[in-house]
Amino acid sequence: MSKKAKLSHYDEAGGARMVDVTAKPVTPRTARAHAFVKIRKSVLARLPDNPKGNPLEVARLAGVMAAKRTSELIPLCHPLPLSHADVKVTVEKDGVRIEATASTAARTGVEMEALTAAAVAALTVYDMTKALDKSIEITHVYLLEKTGGKSGGFRRSTR
Repeated sequence: MSKKAKLSHYDEAGGARMVDVTAKPVTPRTARAHAFVKIRKSVLARLPDNPKGNPLEVARLAGVMAAKRTSELIPLCHPLPLSHADVKVTVEKDGVRIEATASTAARTGVEMEALTAAAVAALTVYDMTKALDKSIEITHVYLLEKTGGKSGGFRRSTR
């Protein structure tokens, strides 16, 4: 963080506060976030036979619902009128990759909505498969990219 950067969720006395975005212009904003659920191959093979239903579809829907309720979960997060939220869930050899997107036209960004969607989708995969394996790991929850706003765009560099 540069010397000029200042955390805006604190008032002059150091107390937590919701940032006033009234004066900011309404602009289009998007965000994409990622999560990975590390699952044993034997559990992955049993996903289609899950007695609770299709864990991937339930996780996708849970992620979309979570994006819409982010401000109820994160105390200082602004409620946003989402114009779009989506979650893609892909089975890979070591687990399930989740990518969540959120879009709006608002005074503040949708990074938290995308991150919340990815995290809740990952938690839902865990919930739907925990009877088969308690050692499932949720890893690599992070922002992939964002657009819009005063700070402009961000894209995570690939290493």
